[in-house]
Amino acid sequence: GEVESVSSTASVARRDFSSSVLATGAVQAQVGAEVEVGARISGKVERLHANIGDHVAKGRVVAELEKADLEATVAQRQAELDLAEARLAAVESLQPKEIEKAELELGQWQATRNYADKVLARARDLLQNKTLSQEEFDAGQERFLVAEAQLASARKSYELATARYREDVRQAEAEVARAKSALDNAKVQLSYATITAPIDGVIASVSTEEGETVAAGMQAPTFVTIINLNRLQVDAYVDEVDIGKIQVGQRAVFTVDAFPATEFEGQVSAIYPKAVIQDNVVNYDVVVDIETPYQGQLRPEMTANVTIFLEKREDVLAVPAKAMQRVRGKNV
Repeated sequence: GEVESVSSTASVARRDFSSSVLATGAVQAQVGAEVEVGARISGKVERLHANIGDHVAKGRVVAELEKADLEATVAQRQAELDLAEARLAAVESLQPKEIEKAELELGQWQATRNYADKVLARARDLLQNKTLSQEEFDAGQERFLVAEAQLASARKSYELATARYREDVRQAEAEVARAKSALDNAKVQLSYATITAPIDGVIASVSTEEGETVAAGMQAPTFVTIINLNRLQVDAYVDEVDIGKIQVGQRAVFTVDAFPATEFEGQVSAIYPKAVIQDNVVNYDVVVDIETPYQGQLRPEMTANVTIFLEKREDVLAVPAKAMQRVRGKNV
């Protein structure tokens, strides 16, 4: 009989196509979301208010150093400031009285000199009229010259008193300013003995114990490490072969071994220019911002299996691959 040729048929349909890049990465704290908290001054750790796993708010006291010597320095600087302010007050209350006294003496000698000048003028007339002897005239002239000299001296004393007052006030104010600055500095040093959390987060590690003496040199000794678990990202390590296809803004999904059934969505936010080379394999760090809520699930250093979506073409006419044939060098 005749053998019928069996042929299968397929409909041309419109479909969506997309390509992607697979990469392995790790969940990491964002820049600034992991902070090592240390001491800026040396001293003995008196109290440590931190245990691993504790949630801390920004500004909460984490540790305290012994501060008796720092408090004593603050008290000493306060006493120096009080003394400087007392000296300034004394200058401002006493010296104006000295100026007032010098001014009164100046006025008295001015009056004495004016009177002596009038007496001398009358004596000169009497001497010309021969009703006054030369000796009496000379005595009157001497009194006038003495009064003139005393007036000049009183004027000089008044000028000196006012100049001294200005200079003493300037010096006393400078001393008050210096004492205030020293007190402020002592208070700042005292504040360094109380170490507070710079960010909200969780205590990840504790590096010191109560009773230990820490020395702050070029590098501040670390007391605790705080991580903000609400500010995480994924660092995906993309092979150098694929890195040219990756662009900021591309969509990405990832899973972690702890929750294999949960897909977390994100977006590429940065591509680090420096390569990460391990076992002669060149990878590039691609940062993925996490957009799916992850609080209580993701932790730093979790391994992430990342898929980054590249080009996506929607509503494309599609036929099965086996329907395509090569005829005379062309796909038909």
